Amino acid sequence: MSKIYNFSAGPSMLPEAVLLKAQQELLDWQGSGLSVMEMSHRGQHFAKIAETLESDLRALLAIPANYQVLFLQGGATAQFSMIPLNLLNGKTKACYVNTGAWSEKAIADAGVYCQVLLAASAEADTFTSIPDACTWQIDPDAAYLHYTANETIHGVEFQDIPEAHGLPLVSDMSSNILSRPVDVSRFGLIYAGTQKNMGPAGVTVVIVRDDLIGHAAKTTPGIFDYAVQAKNQSMLNTPATYNWYLVGLVLDWLKAQGGVAAIEQRNSAKAAKLYQAIDQSALYRNPVQRGCRSRMNVPFILSDDSLDKAFLAEAAANGLYELKGHRSVGGMRASIYNAMPEAGVDALIAFMAEFERSH
Repeated sequence: MSKIYNFSAGPSMLPEAVLLKAQQELLDWQGSGLSVMEMSHRGQHFAKIAETLESDLRALLAIPANYQVLFLQGGATAQFSMIPLNLLNGKTKACYVNTGAWSEKAIADAGVYCQVLLAASAEADTFTSIPDACTWQIDPDAAYLHYTANETIHGVEFQDIPEAHGLPLVSDMSSNILSRPVDVSRFGLIYAGTQKNMGPAGVTVVIVRDDLIGHAAKTTPGIFDYAVQAKNQSMLNTPATYNWYLVGLVLDWLKAQGGVAAIEQRNSAKAAKLYQAIDQSALYRNPVQRGCRSRMNVPFILSDDSLDKAFLAEAAANGLYELKGHRSVGGMRASIYNAMPEAGVDALIAFMAEFERSH
């Protein structure tokens, strides 16, 4: 089979080394005679997998001891409701920054449980920018301030951690977690689906400060209560065991790459050369303001959209898959998460240049 590069926004490509390791251990995990898929989540073998998973994530992100690390189900979408259920703690308001489609979804779900105050919104710019922090309106009586660190659909990414002005800072990092170092101590809660930078779909990581849990609304089901999940080591019900294992393999791979600081350098180099190719082209254009361009998801538009179908067909014929932009914005999108090698970006750039020359 010829080499292909998968630019899907999620579920995304996994490191080849991870897939080969999983293949090797599929029928027999480390001499146990068991596949991880058939292990009891209460057994000694899986206990080792779970312990290593948490310790590796703590080490890679330098997570302080006063934070719980949870591995949950339901995707980031479930967290849109779980966050207000757990963090309102008797308050009636929460502040949200709206920078795109995933911010809007979080805002809509939170509105069921509290009054959502828009601290800032980029909707007027069709989500191609991030509002200047000096213009944000943050209510000191709100329970927390929420923002989406990277908007997968619109290709907008925060380059710095915003100031929360005394509120617990909450961030959806589904599409850029582990792509760069982050000071976890500045957050009250970080959450992320794993299907972009951490593994397959099916696991949601929640990193939450100890003082913020244990105050869930009385109507909160136990499975949605962070304190209950922490007490049960994220195993109140049977977890997605094989997915935990695969996330663990990705973390092990990331350590072998030199950790988060090293992968950041590679990600920056990949994104810089792709944006340069787009900016120097007469055919392609990136609509996002330069200061907030995502290093994970690079949208681009062809000046002649009648060429879109030909571009996608020829790209696929050249082993470049899943480049179609999200249906809500159109155009193209190249997702270049941690697992995308620089060779994949080089191949895309070479194809784009040839397509422009021939069309």
